[in-house]
Amino acid sequence: MSFHGKNIKIFAANASRNIAKSVAEQLGLPLGRSDVSTFSDGEISVSFHESVRGCDVFLVQSTCAPVNDNIMELLIMIDACKRASAGCIAAVIPYFGYARQDRKAKARDPISAKLIADILTAAGADRVLTMDLHAAQIQGFFDIPVDNLNGVPVLVPYFQQLFGAERQDVVIVSPDFGSVTRARAFSQRFGNAPIAIIDKRRPKANVCEVMNIIGDVRGKRVILVDDMIDTAGTLCNAAKAVMEIGGAREVYACATHGVLSGSALERIEDSPLKEVVLLDTIPAKQCSCGKIKYLPVAPVFAEAISRISSNRPVSTMFN
Repeated sequence: MSFHGKNIKIFAANASRNIAKSVAEQLGLPLGRSDVSTFSDGEISVSFHESVRGCDVFLVQSTCAPVNDNIMELLIMIDACKRASAGCIAAVIPYFGYARQDRKAKARDPISAKLIADILTAAGADRVLTMDLHAAQIQGFFDIPVDNLNGVPVLVPYFQQLFGAERQDVVIVSPDFGSVTRARAFSQRFGNAPIAIIDKRRPKANVCEVMNIIGDVRGKRVILVDDMIDTAGTLCNAAKAVMEIGGAREVYACATHGVLSGSALERIEDSPLKEVVLLDTIPAKQCSCGKIKYLPVAPVFAEAISRISSNRPVSTMFN
């Protein structure tokens, strides 16, 4: 792949080594030679084994669990490249940690997403490339360019192929009001499938009570669409509601980020969900349940990196 004379280098930190390797392969480049390890006291050690002077460097690292360790790995890699005179440093963050702390929900709350944005910029990042930020306005927390890629164009073709000619029986369901925009985008790409919304109330943190279904799902195949699945409480309650209250025939789910913390895997296994489709922005859990399927995001990031490096627009990827 031609980059108009630019010297492009892709490096991986520990959380996203597979994605980085696939991105490099898609671009026809070798993965940059580097080591990210720890000293005996737990401090992070970074070593680059090739020159980055004047290069456009793309550092691939999801800031998933262990979140703070992964953030520090990325920051130290950015600093090392900056001190080694890299031409441009891009932080490629498939999953952006702390994105849910994007506002003050109550008095004396931090806005941690803004803090992470400031730290990345101070470390020396020249741009950020990420996917499906929990809140799109986080892009405004940065004083450097941010490309927020969209996972829906990866997810939709899978379900189009899965359902084939029976797509007319599909209803796209948002598990809460916060995901309506995402469900609408999914619906438009799916052929303007009808939409339904789960009206729920959360009596306390991590406890979700489904109250009502806005829309008709009776006898339909349902696809629940969200940006991330964390404890899976919301998702599994929504799946139960569309089956028991709404009378749906089958229920599937998809999301960009599979955080899957706590008892998420057990909840999904015990739920009426037939299949859960995730993107591999976060490495799969070792004890993943049989209902979960992962789709690769490397082709999307590779295309975005190619466009950035050749000064072509990224937005047209999703038109």
